[in-house]
Amino acid sequence: MALTPKMSSLFIVSRKKQDYMNVKIQTVHFDADQKLLEHVQVKIGKLQQFHDRIIQVDVFLKLDNVIHSIKDKIAEIKVHVPKADFFVKSTSKSFEVSFDEAFDSLVTQIKRKKEKLAA
Repeated sequence: MALTPKMSSLFIVSRKKQDYMNVKIQTVHFDADQKLLEHVQVKIGKLQQFHDRIIQVDVFLKLDNVIHSIKDKIAEIKVHVPKADFFVKSTSKSFEVSFDEAFDSLVTQIKRKKEKLAA
């Protein structure tokens, strides 16, 4: 039996501008509960504080070692902005921890890129 990825999409509209951020959350080898999806959506909504021209965000939540009894949780985040793309990946025993670590790393990448452009 092949497991197909589940996907949910979300559009976050900025109130200041008519810009919107297309957010796609994809789960692989499992079905995410509503609490996890809300956690991801709230955190992703905060990205606009760090970059105001985000076009698309792709979030992948994956189970690794599906065959074994110990399953690592992987979170990958891809962010597309004009003239740049950002990618982070984190693994832990919890999706929330993996996602939070990846999110923090992503924010650091975005800040560094903006500092480089400002210099």
